[in-house]
Amino acid sequence: MFDLKGRTAIVTGAGRGVGAEIARHLARRGAIVAVNDVVDERAEEIAAEILADGGTAIAAVFDVTDHGAVATAAAALEREVGGVDILINNAGVPAQMRVAKFVDSLPEDWRKYIELNLYGVMNCCRAIVPGMCKRGWGRVITISSGAGTVGLNFGVSPYAAGKGGAISFMRHLALETAASGVTANTVAIGLIDNQADPSVTASLAKTIPVGRLGRPDDVAALCLYLASSEAAWMTGQTIGLNGGSPTS
Repeated sequence: MFDLKGRTAIVTGAGRGVGAEIARHLARRGAIVAVNDVVDERAEEIAAEILADGGTAIAAVFDVTDHGAVATAAAALEREVGGVDILINNAGVPAQMRVAKFVDSLPEDWRKYIELNLYGVMNCCRAIVPGMCKRGWGRVITISSGAGTVGLNFGVSPYAAGKGGAISFMRHLALETAASGVTANTVAIGLIDNQADPSVTASLAKTIPVGRLGRPDDVAALCLYLASSEAAWMTGQTIGLNGGSPTS
């Protein structure tokens, strides 16, 4: 079950955190994994770790907000390891993310969130999904956030706009590609433990019904299912992965 031997995957923003764990899980199930990150050292470190663990991985350094760079990287991957079968759109937190009320923000503050969380997803899908459709098999999984599904008073509205836009885009993409054997789903994750101050982590955990924050491996396990042949009848869905929290 969930055997990915013979499949090639790319995970964006996989140089750390949730993306890195998704890459590890896919590789352990036999996929060739392209580890993307905008920082070459991060991509290379995770790719090397996967290789040391007996998996197959390469570093794929490019900025998902640059359509030309994405297209060039996709073409290079096809030449090097074959067409991409599994696309995980995980990149989503821009450098120097700032929390602020929308009324205190400026237009130049909004752009990086929309470009990364919506255009980044669209750029990768445009470069990779046509090949999936041509081959008759593909899995597209976008990592979104509860911020894209409900209103939150956290000062993250531009970030939420990008996440919500990607959710809507994926629903439409799923219907356009379903007959070609390509599924498209979104995972809207809740609060993930980022190993911050333990007292802060404990306080946040109390707000979640299961009593703990999410872990990167929680997200990776769901992605492993969605990337598999067993998930062939699952498409166009937004799955809330949040420990039962009604607001994330």
